[in-house]
Amino acid sequence: MKDNRMRLNNGLEIPQLGFGTIGQSGDLIIDNVAFALNHGYELIDTANRYGNEVEVGLGLKKSGLKREDYFVETKLGPTLYEKDTAIDDTLIRLGVDYIDVMLLHHPVNNYLYAWGMLEKAYREGKIRAIGLSNFETDQIQEVIDHGKIRPMIMQLECHPYFPAETRKPYCDANAIRLQSWFPLGHGSPEMLNEPALVKMAEKYGKSTVQIIIRWHIQMGFGLVPGSKSYDHIEENANVFDFRLTEEEMALIAALNRHEPFYKVTEESLHKMAVTRCNFE
Repeated sequence: MKDNRMRLNNGLEIPQLGFGTIGQSGDLIIDNVAFALNHGYELIDTANRYGNEVEVGLGLKKSGLKREDYFVETKLGPTLYEKDTAIDDTLIRLGVDYIDVMLLHHPVNNYLYAWGMLEKAYREGKIRAIGLSNFETDQIQEVIDHGKIRPMIMQLECHPYFPAETRKPYCDANAIRLQSWFPLGHGSPEMLNEPALVKMAEKYGKSTVQIIIRWHIQMGFGLVPGSKSYDHIEENANVFDFRLTEEEMALIAALNRHEPFYKVTEESLHKMAVTRCNFE
């Protein structure tokens, strides 16, 4: 298995490093998706709620690559959890015949029904791997108990200040691979200027961003950092020519603050439950 791959519990190997597209739209995302796929990335991450799946699909085509040469990951929006055509509609927006990874975006609304939709599409070959995003361990267990297919991926906030410690042991025990959003702490200046990370960056001739991405890789996490800059997109993928030592990994572990940047509240959950995608 390649250094930049992780094997899911159904045997599928997917890239650890993907390109995230949240907050990007129009020609910008078309160009950035095409650029990323030709500069070190093999996986593109999007979501119904990002409102850019059509543009992502155009970027896939603009890359000039064959369909089997890249992976597409998207997330089903909570307001679509009981719409039986939602997955087929997503395929149409993306302009692809199958989706490599599809997740339920948030643990609100009728997510057990939606999980059944994912299972059905998986059995039909429309999706190659299914999983969850932002679910707590009891909610993941509820999905496992209710469904017939175990989730393969769990996407959540993860970075050196908050290394998924509340869900990693559970997911490891259930063979669910973790994938990080906010992998750079939402660009936290404090994190990017941590003295330990700066020292490592100087040692390896890298940026602190690259040190953090390398940490994710060695932790076994997948991650989907995004950028609007060609230079940063290319730089973020240039992390497979060095390896952090055990001592350096321990120094990064010591940065753990046990607190996420994104705090889940009743208000935020309600917003996720009712906010419609721009195409609804």
